[in-house]
Amino acid sequence: MPGAAARAAESERALVKKAREIAKIAAAHAEEVDADARFPREAFDALKRERLLGIMIPRELGGEGASVACVSEICSVLAQGCASTGMIYSMHQIKTSSLTEHCLDDEWMRGFMRACADEQLLLASATTEGGGVGGDMRQSICGVERDGDDFALVKEGCLISYGAQADAILITSRRTPDAPASDQVMAVMRADQYRLEKTGAWNTMGMRGTCSDNFTFEGRAPARQIIATPFAEISAQSMLPYAHLLWASVWHGVASDAVARSEAFVRAEARKRPGATPPSALRLAELLTKQQQMKALVVAGIDRYERARSDADELTSIGFGVAMNAIKLSASQGVCEIVQAAFLICGILGYRNDSPYSLARAMRDALSSPIMINNDRILGNVSNLLAVYKHDASLLR
Repeated sequence: MPGAAARAAESERALVKKAREIAKIAAAHAEEVDADARFPREAFDALKRERLLGIMIPRELGGEGASVACVSEICSVLAQGCASTGMIYSMHQIKTSSLTEHCLDDEWMRGFMRACADEQLLLASATTEGGGVGGDMRQSICGVERDGDDFALVKEGCLISYGAQADAILITSRRTPDAPASDQVMAVMRADQYRLEKTGAWNTMGMRGTCSDNFTFEGRAPARQIIATPFAEISAQSMLPYAHLLWASVWHGVASDAVARSEAFVRAEARKRPGATPPSALRLAELLTKQQQMKALVVAGIDRYERARSDADELTSIGFGVAMNAIKLSASQGVCEIVQAAFLICGILGYRNDSPYSLARAMRDALSSPIMINNDRILGNVSNLLAVYKHDASLLR
């Protein structure tokens, strides 16, 4: 009889196999999703049907207990078909991690996780905010208003990706209206517990299918739906590593699709002149090296997180935070370099929108990566740590 590890590995291979079939569905609609800036409903109908939304939920609560490596691979696979689909899936799983890493001892949260697995709920995030806070998750203007056993919350200027399509939203705010801006909590609210008023449309160059419109959020729910763990701990111990690793996996998927189109172009050129190596083959060799570097970066990051996830001190250490930030920064820059290099290989056929080697959508989506969480702000945060942090050059961690 196979051991537990072997059974888990076989289960995860089956999940990835399903994702590869869904990526074909995503790819078939990717151009329309991008052109119309609409939610990739066909892909997410398939993800729900194949029960891939709740895979991080523990098995005892109805999920698959999937590893970070498995979820990262699925993010990459989906992004190879449609970057918006991969990005939405990654953001959903980042929110799921807040539950699985911090809420397993809470009765209501365990019940909600069962619902996530049973009903294949799509989770969204409301951490951005107006009033000058923007995308800085460490700050908030709004605060929880307590009313007996319930709480109410109004949050303005939220940019909520796929907010109108989500089944539940995990939202952050100050613990109380008078609490310091950094003293935040995160609450879980289902769609029937809040109202979204759209205040701005998502009209961007890339990642258009994420439907990241602006909203004013107004909600009311029982206070037990506020996660007990302070948001600062959730952010440091799960959101930061999951966000950087899963987003890097999405960008790896975008880069891999660009490389695949470049490979197809070079093979087509080689068939035109049997026995002669196409001039673009040398650039392709260089491109594959860049892709391998990006892959190694993501894989090493996943391995480091898996080894650190049970050690709260390591997860909150300066060195770990710097390492995770470095992965996000390197991957977001690397995908742009890879797609641009692919353009040089495919030439005008990569530039054309009506070509099988078209890289236009890949470039638009890739260019979003350095600005999604603002690379300059991350570099600023890291620079503030350098006075007290000594870089560890060891290859053993």
